[in-house]
This record gives sequence, C-alpha cells and structure tokens, in this order.
Amino acid sequence: MSEATEVRLAKRPHGLPAHTDFSIVDTDVPSPAAGQLLVRNEFISVDPYMRGRMSEAKSYAEPYELGKAMYGGAAGEVIESTVDGFAPGDKVVHQLGWRTHAVVDAKHVAKVDAELAPLSSYLGVLGMTGLTAWVGLHEIAHFSPDDTVFVSGAAGAVGTVAGQLAKLKGAKRVIGSAGSAEKVRFLTEDLGFDAAFNYKDGPVAAQLAEAAPDGIDVYFDNVGGEHLEAAIEAANVHARFAVCGMISTYNDTQAVPGPRNLMKIVGKRLHIQGFLVSDHGAKQPEFVAEVAPLVTGGQLKYSETVVDGIRNAPQAFIDLLGGANTGKMLVRV
Repeated sequence: MSEATEVRLAKRPHGLPAHTDFSIVDTDVPSPAAGQLLVRNEFISVDPYMRGRMSEAKSYAEPYELGKAMYGGAAGEVIESTVDGFAPGDKVVHQLGWRTHAVVDAKHVAKVDAELAPLSSYLGVLGMTGLTAWVGLHEIAHFSPDDTVFVSGAAGAVGTVAGQLAKLKGAKRVIGSAGSAEKVRFLTEDLGFDAAFNYKDGPVAAQLAEAAPDGIDVYFDNVGGEHLEAAIEAANVHARFAVCGMISTYNDTQAVPGPRNLMKIVGKRLHIQGFLVSDHGAKQPEFVAEVAPLVTGGQLKYSETVVDGIRNAPQAFIDLLGGANTGKMLVRV
C-alpha cells in the first residue's frame, strides 16, 4: 500500500511553537468506510487560530490531542468514494488538513469548482478567510458607505479581504497596519488602501491618528493589544469594532494588561463585538454570490504565501505566527 504522511502534535508549546512540538509520521494510506471519501490533499490551510488549539486552555474550540494528527482546512481531490454524488477526480474542501491523505465523512465535505477559481482560493478568499472578512464587515460592524475603516494585520489573509471589500463598497477611507515596509507598500499600491503604516515604526496610536485625522468608524481587529487601545482612542462616537482575533497575544506565557483607555468605550458609545465565522456558515452562499465575481473579475485581489511540502508545515505555521506571510498562508502538499 502506498504511503501517507501526517503532522502530529508532539507536545504543547510554551510561547512560540518550535519544531520539537511537532512530529511528522509516515503511515499507510487509509481506506474509506461506508459514507466516507478518501481525499488526497493538495493544499492545507495554516491559520493563527490553530495556536490556541495547541494549548489545553479552555477556549471556543477543542484542543488538539497529543500524539494525534492536527487538523484544519484542506482542499484536494477525491481518490475513492463510497458515496453517491462524489466521484474520483472531484475537487473538495474539508477540515482534515495537516496530512497528505484524509478519510472524511461525506457530510463534512464540500465540492468546489476548480474551473471557476483556483483550488487554493477555496481555503482563502472564497473560503473561511473571505467569509470571515465579509461577516466581520457586514454582520458585525454593520459597515456602510462613507465609513472610515481601520484594519489591523491588514496584510494577512483576512485583513487583505476586509480592507478591499470596504473600499469596493464605498468606504470613505481605508487604513491598514502591517509589520514591514514591503507590506505597507503592498496595501497601498497593490490593494488600494488609502493609507497604511508599519506598526514597528513607532506607537500605533500616533501613526493611526496621523492616518485617520477625522477618526475611525469601523475597526476590524486581528491583532488586539496596542492596536485595540489605539483604535479606541481614534474611534468616533458610535464606532463599531469587529474583533476577529488577537494574534499579538497568542504566544504570551502570562497575561498582559488590556487597553488602558476602556472608559472611552462608554463616552464614545462604542459597539465592540467578538465573532466566530463558524457561527455564520449560513451566509456562505450569499458571500460567494457576491465575492466570487469580484475575484474572477479581478476587482478583489488576493495573495497567497505557499510553502511546498507537508514536512514543511510546522515551519510555515511558525513563520505565520511571526508575520512572514502576505495574504493566505498555505502548504502545497
């Protein structure tokens, strides 16, 4: 029987994950039972939220099990099917990534059209990533034209889509933060952001105040920490915050102080709401109907950082947490 490879969680990280926290194991290709498909993964998604699942701490998602393969978004080709409606050669997405081959219950698989858009895009701009940006803007922040929008972590997978969607829908001004001069250039010159700054160049509050002299109406938060405090400072009355993630805190080994200006939430009557995209799956058809034409027509650009080889998945994840990616971080299996 041919060989499969999977990446397992060897031990729980303390701080930033290291290679020793993972193990890479070769095993036999599994066989599907009734109601299942065997999928050969072509791309796996590497996402910041996975850091939380490596910990035992109570969270919104079950932790990964030690000694077991990790999992997350994946896209690939059906090799063997026991289910009507799926045939070898079909392209699908599912949630058993971090391995070369996956046996998946058919009810947890979605067929996609790789002729309409590249297969990898269904893990990013047309998948959970894009839906996260769309839901955050529309369902959580209640974006309206003429809003000034600030996106932290704007060169990441979600941030690039959130900022572009806001701009395409008539935002008065879109501002992004990123971690390098090259990413700042990418946001303004390639994606059409009105302004962007490198948060490493100085205090975020001062840079945001300069970029948004009239304040902000919407904040799409991927970073937390100093960025959240700066956004509260810059917020106009009745501004809306969609809190998607706080990557600045994911590798902390002890609690850090929160924003020091929380009282301004009261005076400014801010609406701050956290959200999980998994609560909004019913919006997927509406999202795809709106966004797919923007992608295929070239109005909505997307970027991918692709690392080759399943054995390089741990390094891709470590690099992601360090901000090495532009756009969606993927591993080409």
